[in-house]
Amino acid sequence: MRLVDSDVSTFTRWQAAGGVTGAPGTTYRFERLPSQQALSNGPWEISQDQLEATAVQVLQRYGLVQRPDAPRLIVQMGITSVVQPGGYGSGFYGGTGVSLGTGTGGSFIGLSFPVMRSEPPLYIRELSIVMRDSISHAVVYETRARHSGVWGDARAIWPAMLEAALNSFPNPPQGARRVNVEIPR
Repeated sequence: MRLVDSDVSTFTRWQAAGGVTGAPGTTYRFERLPSQQALSNGPWEISQDQLEATAVQVLQRYGLVQRPDAPRLIVQMGITSVVQPGGYGSGFYGGTGVSLGTGTGGSFIGLSFPVMRSEPPLYIRELSIVMRDSISHAVVYETRARHSGVWGDARAIWPAMLEAALNSFPNPPQGARRVNVEIPR
């Protein structure tokens, strides 16, 4: 198993929405920004369609029902990903050299050569979910999950981050916390 550790921040205002509670049976639909409708992801990312399909499965476990024709909640999701080169970068380090020496055990000659080192890139990912009441458009639930790690397989990481972001839905602890989700290697 592999651990996906996410820093999660969640804020809720169910009471301010006039009865919207996120209770089982609550209906929702997804809403996309114009940029999400034409989003072309890189080879390490997933499409908005794939992200929403995964979210349907997770939200269904919490009792929410996708119903675009009669939603009580409007759900908007976004992802960002940044790939940074490895901590030390790639390339040669060290240098060539020769050393000579003598001692009570004899003498020696040493040679050194530069070594090629390549660090894996660091993937910094963030997922956000905003739920609004469909009548008042008031934000009733906001959550973000942030993960950084060396794993490049986004199709495994994003679902784990989604699980972390919705951990303890609909009544999670307010504010920041660390949520760990195990996934297969």
